Amino acid sequence: MNNKQITEIGNSLLKEVLDKTGDDTIERCTEMLRSLEDIPQEKITITLLQETLIGKTLTKITRGCRRHKRIDSDKSWDSIIKKSEMLLSSWKSYAKESESQIVGAVEDSKVAGFPESIGTYRTRLMAQSKEMYKDPPAMPPPLVSNISYDCAIPERDGRTQELKFASSPASGSDVETAIREFRPNRTPEDILRFGSFGGTYFRPIHSAVTNVKYQSSDILKDTVDPEWIAGLNKSTLLTSMKYRKDINKYKVSCGGSLGMWESSGWISDLDPYGWFQWYCRFYRGRRCSDDQRQISRWQKFAGPKGRFRSNICNKCLAAGGKNSIKISPVIRQGLLHWGLELTDSIIEKHRIRVGK
Repeated sequence: MNNKQITEIGNSLLKEVLDKTGDDTIERCTEMLRSLEDIPQEKITITLLQETLIGKTLTKITRGCRRHKRIDSDKSWDSIIKKSEMLLSSWKSYAKESESQIVGAVEDSKVAGFPESIGTYRTRLMAQSKEMYKDPPAMPPPLVSNISYDCAIPERDGRTQELKFASSPASGSDVETAIREFRPNRTPEDILRFGSFGGTYFRPIHSAVTNVKYQSSDILKDTVDPEWIAGLNKSTLLTSMKYRKDINKYKVSCGGSLGMWESSGWISDLDPYGWFQWYCRFYRGRRCSDDQRQISRWQKFAGPKGRFRSNICNKCLAAGGKNSIKISPVIRQGLLHWGLELTDSIIEKHRIRVGK
């Protein structure tokens, strides 16, 4: 229920009390009060009370009911009086509590570190003028810890170009299984040199997850190998504040904003730039407690049964098995961002899997 609807119910309720039309006035008033009682506590704020004037309306309703009771000696108005008073009292209490939480969230949002609550996280996102795909936002993944930094660089299959990664002995069996099934066919260097992210991936950002401002030079130094980006124009291909679709391999716009990723609960504190930053570090040999989640995200997007990989494979099969770059260039660009370039062998594997 939005503020406009609350205002309308309040006005209708007041009209019923003041006009006192028909024998079922008490019943109609009771029904409308019940609808107001159903509003979740977390929605009751000072702002709501101010914008709807529902507090003043309930006060007028209570006075009107008492007047009717005195004139008519009708005790049936007591139920409306009691409900109105209880509702007004509880709403004032909820609004005061909400205001206190907001003040606390604002103060907490100024401190670097993991957000203490959804309120703190939302305040950070709003203060940073981030796009919120979910409101209230989903909290970030639990704090991530490093496991190892010395895993070998992956091997590459000469025929399929798929990468095979090593797991850390400390990773655990479930993570080892996930790593064995993680088979992108493009390295972080490939992704950057082909042209991706509109040239903006390593731009300076203010993270809502950590509440820290990151500079491009520091992040590049900590995320990529120097040879990966040797000879590239950093200002246009890596750290641009302006998105340019002509930078991308398939010359299309693709991907969401940082705020969209953050408010969806996808960004961890260890990799505040997102999945590709995780992939760069994973490729270089780092293993962490977030590996299984990040690989699971890859599987859902670009894995053998992944939504977008399956989508474009089906379209290619419908076109006679042709791997034409004219087929879904946006999906192709998205898959590239996730370390996968569509090949004839991928389409053939899909054809066998689905029996077409």
